[in-house]
Amino acid sequence: MTEAIPAATLVLFRETGDGPAEHLFVERAATMRFAAGAIVFPGGRVDPGDRRMAETFPAYDEDDAAARICAIRESIEEGGIGAGLSPAPNLAVTERLRAGLEAGTVFADLLASEQRSLDLDALIPFARWRPNFPEARVFDTRFFLARVAADAPAARVDATENVRVFWASAQQVIDDADGGKVSIIFPTRRNLERLAALGSFDAARAQALSLPSPPPMITPWVEERDGEQHLCIPDKHGYPVTSQVMREVQRG
Repeated sequence: MTEAIPAATLVLFRETGDGPAEHLFVERAATMRFAAGAIVFPGGRVDPGDRRMAETFPAYDEDDAAARICAIRESIEEGGIGAGLSPAPNLAVTERLRAGLEAGTVFADLLASEQRSLDLDALIPFARWRPNFPEARVFDTRFFLARVAADAPAARVDATENVRVFWASAQQVIDDADGGKVSIIFPTRRNLERLAALGSFDAARAQALSLPSPPPMITPWVEERDGEQHLCIPDKHGYPVTSQVMREVQRG
């Protein structure tokens, strides 16, 4: 099996009324090597700094802690949203953290300067995906859930890896993809369908906590069904749709 790159992504929930929760999405730049032009959740690869910080959380599995730290850091870098920080940062603090990260300052040093700590318990493990297609880079991605206040600072695009950042419901992004307005890769599509069926942070959290912990690895496979090749995932992991015709799949 191809060696995978450890990564993490954060599914943020913003609940502002009686409708379904909105999530933070970024549109990847068309020049990016992975998922070019696609709509994704904030996230990225786990870096050495995340692993060094993980050593200060001995109650956690080191890989899990590093992934949580990565997810928090990436949400600041890509969307300007400081989830998983205590106390919760205001706009000015988040902007300073983001500017420091962009300048290459160590995340732990930035947090100390702003008198902030990481609340890893604020992130709920939701899924873990590891596609295995040799023609593409392979990521071992842990998905986490976190809730932000309805009046959290507005998201702001980083204008480097991404060209747009926005809040939308899971169903809205699915509808836009079906209408040809946006592009989403296979793991994002399956997780959007799952989130759309759940609708709220409390429902998503309850489902995540009811399933095996930590979430089992999902590695899609190809099989023929009714004369067509399908990309499939296992049942019983909370996903309402577990296969898609290969000719319709975008894999990144």
